Amino acid sequence: MTSIVVCGATGRLGGRVARRLAEAGVAQRLLVRDPARAPSLEGADVAVAEYRDRDAVRRALEGAGVVLMVSGSESPDRVDQHRAFIDAAADAGAGHVVYTSFVGAAPDSVFTLARDHWATEEHLRASGLTWTFLRDNLYADFLPLMVGEDGVIRGPGGDGRAAVVVQDDIAEAAVGVLRDPAPHAGRTYDLTGPEALSFAEMARIITAATGRAVRYHDETLEEAYASRARYGAPDWQVEAWVSTYTSVAAGELAAVSPAIEQLTGRPATSLGRLLA
Repeated sequence: MTSIVVCGATGRLGGRVARRLAEAGVAQRLLVRDPARAPSLEGADVAVAEYRDRDAVRRALEGAGVVLMVSGSESPDRVDQHRAFIDAAADAGAGHVVYTSFVGAAPDSVFTLARDHWATEEHLRASGLTWTFLRDNLYADFLPLMVGEDGVIRGPGGDGRAAVVVQDDIAEAAVGVLRDPAPHAGRTYDLTGPEALSFAEMARIITAATGRAVRYHDETLEEAYASRARYGAPDWQVEAWVSTYTSVAAGELAAVSPAIEQLTGRPATSLGRLLA
């Protein structure tokens, strides 16, 4: 039996998890789309499949004790891909699926992509598989990338707050669950940082850490859609970008959870510490 399967091992989160497992001497299978990009890790073999390819996924997951299902790339058919993967996991007899979801996942979430996560969770609940949901907050690692060339973070976030979480913390929490999944069966964990920050506070922390003057401009909805129109992205993608901010304004990302410390044994990392 292949005890642990890690999906998305070529990505930021799956790669972090795979490296930590390898460093701990844990055997694993890496499920990737492009074998040329798969990391070379001690004790890891590689299987190739796209989430939508049900037959390939079933073969890759045969004998899997626990599977880290990292949510797929943002796309209009992401939920369909997730459902195909889950059905294949059930066909393969996978023991336990740990899914990386998003805080506040619900059918009416302000953040449009959180609705996709809710639909995926619902499919997992109905699949007969054992599951655990790791609901991530907004990635603290991405905040510096939200700063424009002019040093401004722009978005309709108002005075809302987000308990932004560091990807390394998520990876360590995921490793803890993967190595001993039974206590976490049927559990949902909100993975957050230690404090909820407004975008203005985030800008001040980035300024202090980098020496670059950064500020926050609270856009109106009209400004938000107009400022993103130049990218030529499809409507669903623009809506996702804008609703990242409006979900913060609505308070959907403000709750601080102790789950990181519960799962890793240490306090969650703050944005300031990450950037220091």
